[in-house]
Amino acid sequence: MGEAGYDGGMSPRKSAAEARRTRERIIERSVAIGSVEGLEGLTIGRLATDLGMSKAGVLGHFGTKQALQLAALHGASGLFTRLVWEPVADLQPGLVRLRAFCEAWIRYLEQERTAFPGGCLFTAASVEFDTRGGPVHDTVARFMLRGRRLLVNDLRIAVEVGELGRGEDPEQLAFELHGLYMGLNQELQLFADATAPARTRRALDRMLGAAPPAGTAPRN
Repeated sequence: MGEAGYDGGMSPRKSAAEARRTRERIIERSVAIGSVEGLEGLTIGRLATDLGMSKAGVLGHFGTKQALQLAALHGASGLFTRLVWEPVADLQPGLVRLRAFCEAWIRYLEQERTAFPGGCLFTAASVEFDTRGGPVHDTVARFMLRGRRLLVNDLRIAVEVGELGRGEDPEQLAFELHGLYMGLNQELQLFADATAPARTRRALDRMLGAAPPAGTAPRN
């Protein structure tokens, strides 16, 4: 018996791989739509049309609109991790890694238009769902707090090793930095302000001090 089975059809392995790829395509398109039109703009019919699929084909992967919205958020979180955090994760913890992370975040908001044609999905979703309860609201909040914890971790290290003043409060600085990036996304999307990234870098210099030299060695 061949891998395809007795009926000569598609092998289970290939079928599973194609199902995963179809699911990935649906999520990718959901992230793009959500960044422009919001997560409420996601409909089974819209995705089916955009992807050349049947509604039943889309429903077979997610079943409900809420499941689709949650999958889009998880997909966007994975992209943020890959594009912003992973490239700097092995740098020296503290101010060096923090500044690299902040710079990668600026570039992500300014330049990433393939996956996020309407800007950061989490910023849009945080406004869309901030007064609603439920799983989507909770997932947005959890992912955004996770990003803030990355800031707090390196800010705390920076204070401990003397890169920032002993009187600095890492939680307060992370709060201010997070607000800075929410504002940057708005300036880019609402006002199309091309000067916003440079303004953000100046604000970072005031908050954290001058950026460290490039080429810092990875952590041990």
